[in-house]
Amino acid sequence: MTTTSLDPASTAQQLATAYTTNAQALLTTKTKEAQATSTALTKMRSALTTFDSAIASLSAKKSVIKFAATFSSTANGTATASATAQPGSYSFFVEKLASTHQVAFANMADAAETGTLGLSLADGTSFSVNFSGADADSNGQLSPAEMARAINNTAGNAGSVVASVITSGGSTQLVLSSGKSGAGGAVSLDTSGLTDATLKTKLAGGNTLVAAQDAVVWLGDQTTGVRMQQSSNTFTAVQGVTINFTKAMATGEAPVTLTVTNDSSGTASNVRSFVDAYNALRSTLADLTKTANKDTGAAAGAFASDASVRSMISRLGNMVRQEVGGMKLADYGITLDRSGQMQLDATKLEKALAAKPTGLDTLFGSSSATAPSGIFGAIDKYLEQWTNSANGQIKARQDSVALTQKSLTSRQTRLDTQYDNLYQRYLAQFTKLQTLQQSMSETTNLFTSLSS
Repeated sequence: MTTTSLDPASTAQQLATAYTTNAQALLTTKTKEAQATSTALTKMRSALTTFDSAIASLSAKKSVIKFAATFSSTANGTATASATAQPGSYSFFVEKLASTHQVAFANMADAAETGTLGLSLADGTSFSVNFSGADADSNGQLSPAEMARAINNTAGNAGSVVASVITSGGSTQLVLSSGKSGAGGAVSLDTSGLTDATLKTKLAGGNTLVAAQDAVVWLGDQTTGVRMQQSSNTFTAVQGVTINFTKAMATGEAPVTLTVTNDSSGTASNVRSFVDAYNALRSTLADLTKTANKDTGAAAGAFASDASVRSMISRLGNMVRQEVGGMKLADYGITLDRSGQMQLDATKLEKALAAKPTGLDTLFGSSSATAPSGIFGAIDKYLEQWTNSANGQIKARQDSVALTQKSLTSRQTRLDTQYDNLYQRYLAQFTKLQTLQQSMSETTNLFTSLSS
């Protein structure tokens, strides 16, 4: 009699797998779909928030129109123009530059000083330095370095005066630098509270290294123009323009000319940043909603059949095509092609800006939460419906997917348990069958041997 060998473990595995294979296939498919949806939602949120941030950044500039400010001679100063500037030409004569007071006290030496030193600025700022306890090494003498440290560390100083020690040619000098530029920063000392007579004498005869003076600039010619005086060399007298004067001029010298003009390339760059941000978002959404391609084998996007996402794409397209104040972005060379990608015609943009320079800002508007306007305001308000972290559509969908994934995980656990139970049951049954088979084989062999 011939017997067939039986492997209980392999047979049990095959039967348990066969029993659960359809359920496992369905569960695996649903799990992959849920994970793909979760990944796609994260990708979509990132794309939407990135685009919204780009709009917010442009909106914060107050204008996409950019201006350039240049001097006829860069030796006398530099200038930058903000969005509030206006084209124009201005003449300046720089009579004086503002400077920060600095005074040095020579031949400084250790002193047995325990009194107080008063320091003040011309603008009324004042404080007193108590030298008691300033002897850090406790040698009974106050070194110039210890004096400087005491001045700098006095609570009332707060950077009003900066003290330092310079040693040159065997001579030690205590240098005091004002913390404020201009005439109001002139430093003066009150030595009446000092106890060391020699120190008092040395601090009474300082050498001015840099005088304290205000900047004096004339709008127009010197003496006949508009005189402007201030403690800083940075002027903001011209609307939207920050001017930093760097060199004074000699009497009789011709004024320098500041010219503020439209910066067409800078404006185009701002517009391009919006175009690029929109196209990046549009590309992401197109990838998420693409249909399957049988010819190439490309799979469909996670939202290929999602009407809400397709509606969002359509809404965004309509928003950038909308009319604001009787104008459209297309009037400025900003259009959408057949695939939904945004295109910029720089030549048309430049011509439209020359004809109506403020129109583009009106079209774009602001994404400000308090005063939204234009295209930026409309887009920001609409995207909030999707990206709001508390009640936006993406949040609701992510919560739903999370519940689905939790349910699928529970189903997988139950299916795994079912498989294990089936396997153990079949293993026990076929193990008994194997034992019976082996017993019958042994009996057959016994009869064969007896009959031979």
